[in-house]
Amino acid sequence: MVRIVAAALGFRVLSAIIALLVNLSFPLQQREQFTVFESTSPFWDTFARYDSGWYYQIATNGYTFVPGGPSAGIGKPGKIAFFPLYPVSMQYTGRLFGTARADVYFGGILVSWMSFIAASVALFFLARLDLNRRQAERTVLLTAIFPFSFFFGMVYTEALFLLLTVLSFYGFRTRHWILGGLAGALATATRVNGILMLPVLAWIAYRTAQPTARDRLLAAAGLLLVAGGVGAYSLYVYHLSGNPFEWALTIQRWNYHVGGAPWTAPLRLMRDLVTHPYQYLLSNPMARYDTLYGLTAIGFLVLTPLVWLKLGGPYGLFMLMNLLLPLSSGVFEGLGRYCSVLFPAFIYLATIRSQAVATGVIVFFALFYTLGLALFTSIHPIF
Repeated sequence: MVRIVAAALGFRVLSAIIALLVNLSFPLQQREQFTVFESTSPFWDTFARYDSGWYYQIATNGYTFVPGGPSAGIGKPGKIAFFPLYPVSMQYTGRLFGTARADVYFGGILVSWMSFIAASVALFFLARLDLNRRQAERTVLLTAIFPFSFFFGMVYTEALFLLLTVLSFYGFRTRHWILGGLAGALATATRVNGILMLPVLAWIAYRTAQPTARDRLLAAAGLLLVAGGVGAYSLYVYHLSGNPFEWALTIQRWNYHVGGAPWTAPLRLMRDLVTHPYQYLLSNPMARYDTLYGLTAIGFLVLTPLVWLKLGGPYGLFMLMNLLLPLSSGVFEGLGRYCSVLFPAFIYLATIRSQAVATGVIVFFALFYTLGLALFTSIHPIF
């Protein structure tokens, strides 16, 4: 455990140094959006890109509701799309440092880093339920160096969400129902797609619960707790806006609509890359980033049936639901970081027996991790 903690912390420090070197060496693709201090800092500002500003606003000003479309302005309803646990944790952790603007960001960085370290340990123990020690350690390594796992060190929800999701799965797989339920409740209060774990955990409970009334009752209580996070936030949003599902409407106001055919965007991407790759990549300013996201999603779709066969239906279903829902929006935005928390894929990849293939996966991940970190740091549209 000590080795995993030390490695996770060391990896975050190394990633921060690389981001600093990128920021010093390459021009920004866009103007500086947010700064941790009042003036630009080439080291600290690398943690505060894109959605980090929304979490900062919520942590400092809370939620308010004004009818209308999403806006970066304080008090607009766009903030409601961001679930509360991370910015609240960011707010209270920041008070350990003080009350200045930078202290709030420091709180977010500390939450992300500590969550990543704890998630690495929790993932090791979850993987050990299926794998030997060496494979479990490889699972943690693959999760850390996945091309979009740099989000685990930023002022983003990914690290906290991964920790709570893994703890929830571990609780249900080991029949610690209340622990799993509480972790699941916190996960659904962190990200909206946390609720997708509910049917998966129900499947695990059905397979794992002992045939006694007490154990089944505790399993059912755990499942109810999982829904409690999004339920509590919905009640709060109802108090603000009069509609408990205003958070869902707000997401739609960002022009993000789910419910379409999930295969449309992947097929379109593959057609463009096969028929006119250079024209596509050079003519569309978002093509390079959509390609990175889209190929990642397609790769995880290919892995899903393999995960299902190797690790069981619940893990396969978890991956499938978390891929089909965002793909049904017809856009690839965010799919890289959505995949970064799909831990069953990394557990499966850790079971590869061929040393050449296993090494190839690690090298591939590490190379594209550096690319992804560099793009995000220099404010390319990787979010």
